[in-house]
Amino acid sequence: MNDTPGWAAPGSAPSDGQNGQEPPASGPSQPADQPGQTGTPPSGPGPKWSKEQPPPAQWPAPGGPQGAPPQAPPPPPPGPGWGGQPPTGPGGYGGPGGYGGPGGYGPGPGGYGPGPGQYGGPGGYGGGYGPGPGGHPGWGGGWGGPPPAAKPGVIPLRPLGVGEILDGAVSTMRTYWRTVLGISLTVAVVTQIAVILLQGLVLDNSTTADTLNDPDATVDELTRALGDTVIGSGAVLLITLLGTIVATALLTTVTSRAVLGKSVTTAEAWSDARPQLLKLLGLTLLLPLIASAAVVVGILPGILLGLAGGGDGAVALAALGGLAGGLVALWLMIRFSLASPALMLEKQGILKSLTRSTKLVRGSWWRVFGIQLLATIIANIVASIIVIPFAVLASAVSGNGMSSFLDAGAGDLGWTFLVVSGIGSVIGAMLTFPITAGVTVLLYIDQRIRREALDLDLARAAGVQGYGTGVPGPTPGS
Repeated sequence: MNDTPGWAAPGSAPSDGQNGQEPPASGPSQPADQPGQTGTPPSGPGPKWSKEQPPPAQWPAPGGPQGAPPQAPPPPPPGPGWGGQPPTGPGGYGGPGGYGGPGGYGPGPGGYGPGPGQYGGPGGYGGGYGPGPGGHPGWGGGWGGPPPAAKPGVIPLRPLGVGEILDGAVSTMRTYWRTVLGISLTVAVVTQIAVILLQGLVLDNSTTADTLNDPDATVDELTRALGDTVIGSGAVLLITLLGTIVATALLTTVTSRAVLGKSVTTAEAWSDARPQLLKLLGLTLLLPLIASAAVVVGILPGILLGLAGGGDGAVALAALGGLAGGLVALWLMIRFSLASPALMLEKQGILKSLTRSTKLVRGSWWRVFGIQLLATIIANIVASIIVIPFAVLASAVSGNGMSSFLDAGAGDLGWTFLVVSGIGSVIGAMLTFPITAGVTVLLYIDQRIRREALDLDLARAAGVQGYGTGVPGPTPGS
């Protein structure tokens, strides 16, 4: 009989009868030396043998005292759907010494069923195919699930959830904080110093604000003031954009190494990212141009109709066209949102990286949009928590009160306000750069795992043994 639980059908065990004349006994055979009996035991079966035999419950289970003849375990009791209820008397299914009784092979203590000390009970080898308390883990209820994925670094090597992507970005910043915060702080400080010098030495906010607030200002003066405002805002935006490009390039390298559980210094990150910086700059400037072109194309029919004397209809058409163009621009920006990590990690050109991003996002637009939007909201909340108190403090110490805080373009801000508010901006950027860059890189890796089985290459690069071969290997970092 196969003694593996659940593998043999009832009644498949061989009979223990003698010469086919006796039915199988529920208990073990008569031992050679019974306590309380004298004389030489009979050499074969006889009438006294059956009449004087004690109840089966008095005899030990198989594998008991030395000298007892071996006995094959009886078949398991019928389960639901195999017929009627098993007998419950002494020696039967459920009686003492039987299947299910104490010392038997059923669900009672010491047997093979789900009782204590059995193959499915506490201290056994798993209930059915599931893990029993204190026993070896089985395959879970039903067939359970796959073994845990290898996690050599900040993420497990499998398709990721939203929480795992966000947690991976934060874990990268927490685990490799010296490199991550060092890069972010350096870029933020350099960027903010350039912005403060530009606003304090070049841009004349007081003159522009006075002109815009003057009801008697001429059209030329208003046009000149608006032009100065646009130029100043564009210069500040360009400096911030350059800092973001450098931070994104360096943090992309750091995050990609963190996935493998490997650290990288700032010098190594710079050496790896430097050849791609010009391409990344071109890509970063190209994306806003694409979005602006989509909006312009949308409002162009309304502009043309207005030039032809369309009146209110032209305004409505331009508004609808601008809305449609904005939606198209948003759709394009999400499709191209993974171009930056594709350019940095695959060493692609600008157009090829746009194509790669389109391929990876195809069919997952809403998922990518939701994750990117969530990361942006979180980053802005973190930045606001830090920047707003510094801006309030800067307004208080600069002597301008709340007016400079509520309207940064109203009057001369002064160096005190610029420096104190700049410190808050540096701290905010130092924390938000890793979040936005890390989420984008991990989202790119997640899409490649889902579409191109990148986890196999990552496991080999991380040195995970037996990954993808069906042979369990170590999962360092899990």
